[in-house]
Amino acid sequence: MSERMSARQAITAVATTFEELEVAEGDFPENGPLAWSGYGASRARATERTGEKESVICGTATVEGRPCVLLSFEFGFLGGSLGQRTGDRLEAAYERARERRLPLVSLIATGGSRMQEGMLALTQLQRVARQSALLREAGLPQIAVLRDPTTGGGWATLGAGADVILALPGAQIGFAGSRVRPADADPAAYGAEGQLAAGQIDAIVRKQDLRAVLAGWLTLLTGADHPGPAPVPAAFGTSALPADGWEAVTRARSTQRPRAESYLDAYFPHRQALSGDRCGGVDPGMLCGFGLHEGIAYAYAAQTGTATTPAGYRTAARLIRLADRLGIPVLTLVDTPGAANDAAAERAGQGAAIADAFAALASARVPVTTLVIGEGGSGGALALTSPDRTWVTADSYFSVIAPELAAAILKRPESEVRSTASQLRLRPQDLVELGVARGVLGA
Repeated sequence: MSERMSARQAITAVATTFEELEVAEGDFPENGPLAWSGYGASRARATERTGEKESVICGTATVEGRPCVLLSFEFGFLGGSLGQRTGDRLEAAYERARERRLPLVSLIATGGSRMQEGMLALTQLQRVARQSALLREAGLPQIAVLRDPTTGGGWATLGAGADVILALPGAQIGFAGSRVRPADADPAAYGAEGQLAAGQIDAIVRKQDLRAVLAGWLTLLTGADHPGPAPVPAAFGTSALPADGWEAVTRARSTQRPRAESYLDAYFPHRQALSGDRCGGVDPGMLCGFGLHEGIAYAYAAQTGTATTPAGYRTAARLIRLADRLGIPVLTLVDTPGAANDAAAERAGQGAAIADAFAALASARVPVTTLVIGEGGSGGALALTSPDRTWVTADSYFSVIAPELAAAILKRPESEVRSTASQLRLRPQDLVELGVARGVLGA
């Protein structure tokens, strides 16, 4: 279990300045809308114990100079539960974010909806969901920090609905709280580490690092207007063009060739990663996130040379759609022998995941720049490729199919694989001549 902070301790941990938002409170019966016996007394004891009048505190803040609207839950106030007055405060926070064009940061610690207010408490989730949708429509980012615990409707709206989801080590996270889940449930599935492995959150961040990490995300997601597409990265590999198709293939498959990590490290002095597809999967062969290049923020999705899984395509689609909504240009690095084709990939919806990646890229309003840095294996590579801003390196290839598979389908002997590779016209210079790529870098 992670260290439990009060709402104000959490604010102090991340905010350089904080100005609390005053929310007008209308009439509220002593025992609430259901006349729940003892509810008023419970609220009074919660106020005496915590010093707070409700389970959430909202206001405007700066995080190392980056402005935002900040809200923080007080778990000591009736388990950080959501009631009508909690909804009033949350709605006011979202409205302030829209009015001032500010990102929203949520420091969450909640056990869910407040039983003493019945269905009226539960409907606050619809209220929060509506406000979150309005903020997305306004093109403003939402960042969630999951404290211990984050369960119930608070997780399923404020938490899981955020664009970037961070968690404290050991935090309990899940729709089902500890008292309502099955007795034989695996506890690892309800913790920060388990949720990270399942692709439900982006990163686990220590308390002492939260302020710097949040400041970094606020910088990356709220930059100024962009001057144009992401510049093409410089090529690191050989500059000599391959003599034939098979030489292009063997070069691209070489273990000595520069990979995506090297390109990203050189291109982005500062970058932060998004992780997971929010559907239960993580593909370590798909690197996604945002970074600063020459002081300007860009999004990136980069294949690392492995067969891309459904989780990889879904994560890339999530990244592209978020960048598009925020008006941030995208850089993609293509390097895969192709989409994963095993039974597990098919069961996980490989076709639908690839289709989703194609759709995300095709519908993006921001410019997408692509550099093919290695293998361009069929549709599994094309799904991340810009239709009009693609370059290739001299040690890459792009093909409708791997030459070995093409020869097999055409019932050619193994001795004809090399000639088949040349027939496919998959070399970098071929791709430029065919109009698939704008140019070869490094040549």
